[in-house]
Amino acid sequence: MIINYIGPDDIIRKKQEYLIPCVYHFYKKPMQIVRGKMQYLYDHTGKQYLDFYGGVSVMNAGHCNPEIIEKICSQIGTLQHTTTIYLTQPIVDLAEKLFQITPQTLKRSFFCASGSEANDGATLLAQLYTKRHKFIAVQQGLHGRTRLTMNLTGIPMWRTDPYPLSDIVHIPAAYCYRCAFGLTYPRCDLTCAKHIGDIIKNDDFAAFIIEPIHGNGGIITPPPEYFQIIREILDKHNVLLITDEVQTGFGRTGEMFAIEHWGVIPDIMTMAKALANGTPIGAFITNDRIASAYTRPGASTTGGNPVSATAALATIDVVEKYQLVQRAKELGDYFKDKLKTVQQSHNLIGDVRGKGLMLGIELVKEDKVPAAEETDYILEELKDRGILAGKTGISRNVLTFQPPLIITRNNIDQVVETLDEVLSHTQK
Repeated sequence: MIINYIGPDDIIRKKQEYLIPCVYHFYKKPMQIVRGKMQYLYDHTGKQYLDFYGGVSVMNAGHCNPEIIEKICSQIGTLQHTTTIYLTQPIVDLAEKLFQITPQTLKRSFFCASGSEANDGATLLAQLYTKRHKFIAVQQGLHGRTRLTMNLTGIPMWRTDPYPLSDIVHIPAAYCYRCAFGLTYPRCDLTCAKHIGDIIKNDDFAAFIIEPIHGNGGIITPPPEYFQIIREILDKHNVLLITDEVQTGFGRTGEMFAIEHWGVIPDIMTMAKALANGTPIGAFITNDRIASAYTRPGASTTGGNPVSATAALATIDVVEKYQLVQRAKELGDYFKDKLKTVQQSHNLIGDVRGKGLMLGIELVKEDKVPAAEETDYILEELKDRGILAGKTGISRNVLTFQPPLIITRNNIDQVVETLDEVLSHTQK
């Protein structure tokens, strides 16, 4: 089959003419991606790229995974859409499966089409249950594109709303490399966690929403005691805990859900992205008690449609069948050790952090000055050498790795060797 690709220049021309300007892209010299196969992507010239960003933590089971695609195609050919006002089986089978794989008491799900919707719905549920209206979020958090979730987001570049809501308070993240309180772990006595107690005293807060690991915030990973302290304070004030697992879910961090690393059960959990391995879907899940507050009729036209629900079931099946959670842990430990070895040879790497296959290296100059330009250069050079990574952080100076969980040790070695070479050129 002969396909005439229009190429990057014409795509950019059409974007500039027909899309809203906020739709941006990576790279000074971008490529047109036309095909994917497991951990690889291919551009319009046939060049192969090792994808170590996974569509921003989406393709946990790999691009165009044949076992998932087969089930999606079968469902599309049978029944594509009805909405939730009619009875179909995939949506309830998926809800049952989520009950089986999420932490303990979480049982009742609501399905939508994106992570933004999931977070928006979770906050609504928190308000219905607590009969309170305020929220606490994190300065380095990202929660979506709806008006509410954009305001819950703390990262300035993603908060484009010129009229922010006044019912949201942001607190500093557990960012040990750049502690907002000028302290050092563990002598800090987890001041960042205990600070939330000062915020919620005698006020009308419904919930605290947080990503267990802040993806776009720069792979910020809290210390072991953090969530236990948070949980105790929230329980004391009857404030709910919402964990946003949109980026961290379905094996990404070496647990099925990242919050499991900290041994805490959230009141509400949200998910999307890797839930259906690229097929649009979002969901939030809670316990029986909290779910009982949401009784007025609610629906999502495409939420939990037969195709998306089937894709999610197929994805979870692949994650379990091939033990991708354990694979992410083992390969993540291997990758992180390799990155720390590279760090010893390059002063540009200030910090290596993350869990499983959700890792980031913060690039800095003297006195921890963010090396944003260097990050852009390295990202471009890796791309030219056939490797795709991401960049995150408030200052856009964190090189981020969130590959499909089906990668190999040889893939990791290739990335590490190439990164080491690029860093050597960068620092000359």
